[in-house]
Amino acid sequence: MQLLGFRDTLGVLVAAGVLILDQLTKALVVQHMALHESFQVIPGFFNITYVRNTGAAFGILSSQAPWIRSTVLVGSSLLAMGFILWIWFRDRGSSGSGVICLGMILGGALGNMADRVRLGEVVDFLDLYWGRYHWPAFNVADSAVTLGILMLLPSFVLSKKEESRH
Repeated sequence: MQLLGFRDTLGVLVAAGVLILDQLTKALVVQHMALHESFQVIPGFFNITYVRNTGAAFGILSSQAPWIRSTVLVGSSLLAMGFILWIWFRDRGSSGSGVICLGMILGGALGNMADRVRLGEVVDFLDLYWGRYHWPAFNVADSAVTLGILMLLPSFVLSKKEESRH
């Protein structure tokens, strides 16, 4: 019996790639920039800005005690990763594109959880803005999770339509 088929191996490689790229880019930012330092990449649109997020998305929970933040955020990451793996193994017969998306989401979740466990906060540095309107800073892990979810949505919608036909 083969433990990992091509589909699973592909997903594991995607997850590992996202995790490595995320941790590498964060390490480079931490090593070469001072906290809150920023430099312009695309004027009026994109900066590299080193910040740390003690909370979840958009700073949610950042005002809570550190032990509450850690418990809730690491715990929810573990639950989310368990759910991703459940979907992964439940849909083993599906195409490789779904497992690529799940690998992106899993790798991103692992990347941010690694920061939370090691640092108690997440390193963010990608700063998109238009004029004076800034999107909250994010990182490679956040990007992979977002893209993975957006790429999965059409397949979920199509599968629901297919289920409703039967």
